[in-house]
Amino acid sequence: MNILKISYKNIKTKPLQTFLTVLILSLSIGLLLGVKQLNKVFESQLAQSLNGVDMVVGAKGSPLQLVLSAVLHIDNPTGNISYKEAKKLAKNRYIKDAVPISIGDNYKGYKLVGTTTDFIDLHKTKLEKGALFKNPFEIVIGSAVANNLNLKIGDTFNSSHGMIENALESHDENPLKVVGILAPTQNVIDRLIVTNLESIWHMHEHEDGSESHNHEDDEITALLIKFSNKMGLLRLPRTINKDTNFQAALPKYELDKLFQFTAIATKSITWIAFAILFVSGISMFVSLYRMVKEQAKELALVRTYGASRNTLIQLVFSQGLIIGIFSFIIGVLLAFFGLQAVFTSIKNTYKQQIYLLEFLNDILELLLFIFGIIIIATLMAIRPIFKMDISKTLSNEN
Repeated sequence: MNILKISYKNIKTKPLQTFLTVLILSLSIGLLLGVKQLNKVFESQLAQSLNGVDMVVGAKGSPLQLVLSAVLHIDNPTGNISYKEAKKLAKNRYIKDAVPISIGDNYKGYKLVGTTTDFIDLHKTKLEKGALFKNPFEIVIGSAVANNLNLKIGDTFNSSHGMIENALESHDENPLKVVGILAPTQNVIDRLIVTNLESIWHMHEHEDGSESHNHEDDEITALLIKFSNKMGLLRLPRTINKDTNFQAALPKYELDKLFQFTAIATKSITWIAFAILFVSGISMFVSLYRMVKEQAKELALVRTYGASRNTLIQLVFSQGLIIGIFSFIIGVLLAFFGLQAVFTSIKNTYKQQIYLLEFLNDILELLLFIFGIIIIATLMAIRPIFKMDISKTLSNEN
């Protein structure tokens, strides 16, 4: 007796009921996998992009906006601050490292960051090709910039003013030259164009009407700070916000607050997915139970040909297994292609390449969970088999 073949034929006799069971089960699987993977990927991306930055100092405004712009480079800056005053602040005994950055330009949507070579060390990467910038208008580019724009060592281009791709105002008089390409890191520096502060200042000298001036009077966007000890965390942010014209923001704290808001939506979707999964489990039980009741005569006839009760149980279980596996495959495909669509949208908007993270582990965990549902549904559906009176069933007696 080919149990799988018989089970498949039984499933085909109930196409609508099978379709509805597969539909709701695959949707719940797709939602659960998708939400879990998005949470895991975004938390990993943010943790990597923070790179140990304890505090960001910038212009007054929204602290979250300051963090998003200066650390993650996905928002507009809150303004500029005096470089001279920022250097004074960097000498504080509670500060171990202070990396200045100046942002405000882009090339084809990729942000141009004026900074020092410490910025590259901060992001825990190194050169893959070429050399670090030394002179104005020399640049080092992230791996995503190099790959997506097909840029090589020695290539030159003109950046555009502002944070918007294809901005009309460009710095035609100051072409930038690629002198180095960074190794891939899977964090924010992959999508950045890095140069020295002087490059940014020279490109914007015409904006204040002067051809040359003391760069100590120039401005930067922010300072990325690492504390020398925990006392810095306790004392510096409050002091800076209260006694200076600067704003101090703690990246981890601000992003944790952001996650608290997004977690509400994430948890809601997760609970909805579990509710759908619960309904699909009930639907599977009903489908198997009805099969047992409606095909009672056929099952009793099988028993008369020598089939054991365990064989009938296997027959019911195999039907649930076929439905479950088919639904699981569809659910995984829905999650995979849905995530790829989200990642493509993020890449087009923020120029950040994102990859699946431990997706196979998530699949295996959920597969075990679905297998448990199939077992429970089968155990509930086979009760009539244990109560079956073969002689009465075959004679159509109640």
